[in-house]
Amino acid sequence: MTKITRITTQKKRKNRFNIFLDEGQGEKYGFSVDEAVLIEHKLRKDLDLDDTTIATLIQKDTLHKSHTLAINFLSYRMRTKKEIYDYLVKKEVDEEHITKIMDKLLDEGLIDDKQFADSFVRTRIQTASKGPMLVKKELMDKGVSKLIASEAVDLFTYEEQHVKATKWVEKKLNTSKSNSFKQQVQQLQSTLMQKGFTQDVIKDVLADVQEEKNDDAEWDAIVKQGEKLLRKHQQKFEGYELRNKMKEALYRKGFTFDLIDTFLEASLDE
Repeated sequence: MTKITRITTQKKRKNRFNIFLDEGQGEKYGFSVDEAVLIEHKLRKDLDLDDTTIATLIQKDTLHKSHTLAINFLSYRMRTKKEIYDYLVKKEVDEEHITKIMDKLLDEGLIDDKQFADSFVRTRIQTASKGPMLVKKELMDKGVSKLIASEAVDLFTYEEQHVKATKWVEKKLNTSKSNSFKQQVQQLQSTLMQKGFTQDVIKDVLADVQEEKNDDAEWDAIVKQGEKLLRKHQQKFEGYELRNKMKEALYRKGFTFDLIDTFLEASLDE
């Protein structure tokens, strides 16, 4: 039988205690435990311990330390079950202990994927220029189930999407002075899809944008694009063939045939 000869408080961590033992050959350091384990098992000087009890105490303390790791990880912000699990795996916690810790955190209400998802969506609505489809993907990447993620993004109303998408479009429109209005709108549409806005919102927002077309800006854009194309094509083509090549190239860049004809009449010698 092994006897506890001394219990001391660790210098740097006052809630942890060093347990010294005597197995009949003099005192030596045995193991350390958290205050919670010390109290639970009523450890004290002169208490006799067998090998099984010592192994149990060490296991319980290891579990307690891993649980504390998870609590500290949660203290910075809410986490999903997957985030907690991955963190504990990264910290090389035993799989058996991970299961126990996860169950305890769930029982304590410290992990709740639905609550996490709802909070995450509300935060994204307030702080990010992203639509619900991208936010849903973010949630699923964090381990939230498809069902919970889908229910959470329902908080993202059509009105909120429309306001957010419109604000972003107004900020970006006409920032690329050399592109045609049509090309800018196509790029905006592509980016709004990448940002996760729904098709009905994208369609309505871009329909409103059509009213903001600036004829002067469109002329400046075709002049800039057209002069660049002329320098390129005049090296290979002339006359009718040059005119056709210019029309094709400028049309692909989103300019109307009327505007293209006006530019070509002003730029090519008849």
